[in-house]
Amino acid sequence: MSQNVDQTEIDKFSQMAHKWWDLDGEFKPLHQINPLRTDYIDRHAPLDAARVVDVGCGGGILTEALARRGATVTGVDLAKKSLKVAQLHALDQGLTIDYRCVAVEALAAEQPASFDRVVCMEMLEHVPDPQSVVSSCAALARPGGWVFFSTLNRNLKSYLMAVVGAEYVLNWLPRGTHDYARFIKPSELTRMARNAGLELADISGMRYNPLTRTYHLDDETSVNYLMACRKPG
Repeated sequence: MSQNVDQTEIDKFSQMAHKWWDLDGEFKPLHQINPLRTDYIDRHAPLDAARVVDVGCGGGILTEALARRGATVTGVDLAKKSLKVAQLHALDQGLTIDYRCVAVEALAAEQPASFDRVVCMEMLEHVPDPQSVVSSCAALARPGGWVFFSTLNRNLKSYLMAVVGAEYVLNWLPRGTHDYARFIKPSELTRMARNAGLELADISGMRYNPLTRTYHLDDETSVNYLMACRKPG
């Protein structure tokens, strides 16, 4: 089975791997939205005592937050350098997290219907075939389990804010972090989820307040958005 991976993307994140836990570095936006997305997951589907897999976990920013909420967490990614950073940081924090270098499709074949919560945040816009990832996430969830996604909408506003603004004007992200052509409209992600047998429970937008430098949830999904889905059962 050929892997659903863009090696250029893997190389890009591998080169920045040592900066995952720099709160003022390239991954600062992920640290800023992390409490919001963790709360979003926990509110829809309590994490305490749940078995969770974080798909595309990178350096473990969200993964550790899930573990701190009482979940038993597996983190998977194909960037070995990022995983090494995640493993060392978890060890330093005294957290027990199972990190694995494996494609989500392979994990779904190996452990179908094994997780109470499946989380895939800020990852779909970096793979050639997002439907394959969505379907694999659905396969990993047990009947009655929850699957969560977050990604970037595809429109002029998201291009101006997430690419031009964040990468070229404000320098929040390294230039070339995002490929606008891979952004995914909520209607498209909803269709992918339904094709995978998931039921849509919620779509919420993430909006940044430059005055307070904080993010909050609202109904505005034109740039960043989160999606909660339930697997029937």
